[in-house]
Amino acid sequence: MSRRPSFACTACGAVHAKWAGRCDACGAWNSIIEETPLATGPVGRLGPARGRTVALGVLAADDPVLARSESGIAEFDRVLGGGLVPASAILVGGDPGIGKSTLLLQVAAAFARRGTPAVYLSGEEAAAQIRMRASRLGLGDAPLRLGTETNLRDILATLEAERPALAVIDSIQTLWADQVESAPGSVAQVRAAAHELTAFAKRRGTAVVLVGHVTKEGQIAGPRVVEHMVDTVLYFEGERGHQFRILRAVKNRFGPADEIGVFEMTGSGLAEVSNPSALFLAERDGVASGSAVFAGIEGTRPILAEIQALVAPGAPGSARRTVVGWDQGRLAMILAVLDARCGIGFAASDVYLNVAGGLRISEPAADLAVAAALVSARENMALPRDAVFFGEISLSGALRPTSQPDARLREAAKLGFLSAHAALRPGTAANGLSLHPVADLASFMEKCFGALDR
Repeated sequence: MSRRPSFACTACGAVHAKWAGRCDACGAWNSIIEETPLATGPVGRLGPARGRTVALGVLAADDPVLARSESGIAEFDRVLGGGLVPASAILVGGDPGIGKSTLLLQVAAAFARRGTPAVYLSGEEAAAQIRMRASRLGLGDAPLRLGTETNLRDILATLEAERPALAVIDSIQTLWADQVESAPGSVAQVRAAAHELTAFAKRRGTAVVLVGHVTKEGQIAGPRVVEHMVDTVLYFEGERGHQFRILRAVKNRFGPADEIGVFEMTGSGLAEVSNPSALFLAERDGVASGSAVFAGIEGTRPILAEIQALVAPGAPGSARRTVVGWDQGRLAMILAVLDARCGIGFAASDVYLNVAGGLRISEPAADLAVAAALVSARENMALPRDAVFFGEISLSGALRPTSQPDARLREAAKLGFLSAHAALRPGTAANGLSLHPVADLASFMEKCFGALDR
């Protein structure tokens, strides 16, 4: 009995009955390949030969707790959930030149210095280049094993022989598996390399860190199935014009999936920042219009950031909307609510919004700070310098309370702020601040800016 061939898209995984040049599901060209079926053995009266029975256990099994290893770099350990878990597979993505290799070289050297056997394998740089960087970073004396190779079979053989506790592979796009008929960096090669390295991590107990490049849309290049294979996905973010870098967890099977670590790029490498709020607000200007301080939460950490807005005359019908560090669609929603619920229009104005310091904010709790900064810039009226703002704005103009208000207020008080304008639940502790509860956007605008020329 012959098995009918099947074809699958390497970009999205959609299955097709026959080969085609373009995938109907995702639109990718030349991404459909024939899937090789699993070996099933001869077919008899009972069908294909059966596989072995998998041993099943119960949920109450008393398995030993996996001990984490700490690197000593507190910001990196925080993002992982408290340290490195044995047999875990970690994918680190980021823009070219953002500092991924520098960070992981520092991390691998830190583990090696603390007695964790570590190997750093690069497919992008020569060993002399890596040693030169290590010398500049002050890591030349670290007992870190170093190698350069792109052949996946040779890399796996090396790891089998060395049996390190940590292996860093930089980068997965440079690897090639000789059993896959495509060029290095292709979808099929990346998927095969990720599968083999992840399987090795689970089989031998080695924690494997894979470096991945990102596309212009900010997603890790290659098939999305790679992100499903690994245990943890980290993104290394930052603006080239700023010295700050953010390591953000977007998936973590062993810890919080929204934690961040903050680093500062210096001449001697990446230095961890223990108090990001003070750093993001350090260069804040004096009393100026268009500036509001947002009290946010990133993972388990409260962070204060400055929201900057600029409103300038524009051409009606073709006004510009430029956003850095926030969601452009959410800005459009805030502008619509201000117009419809408060009568404050921006149709004939160019609007520019920026999160100072290169931080990217995705929390809806930033809505109130953004609205306050926008109206402050439009009216050229400065907000109180010692006030923080947070709260989610609904389409009706009402304010919704946000999570962890106590942590936000404590962080604001620690940095010397005196008041908070926010949507608060009854009984929220003031933590030494003067609280100004906000119920709806219209009353907030009336209280802060008075009667406006609308």
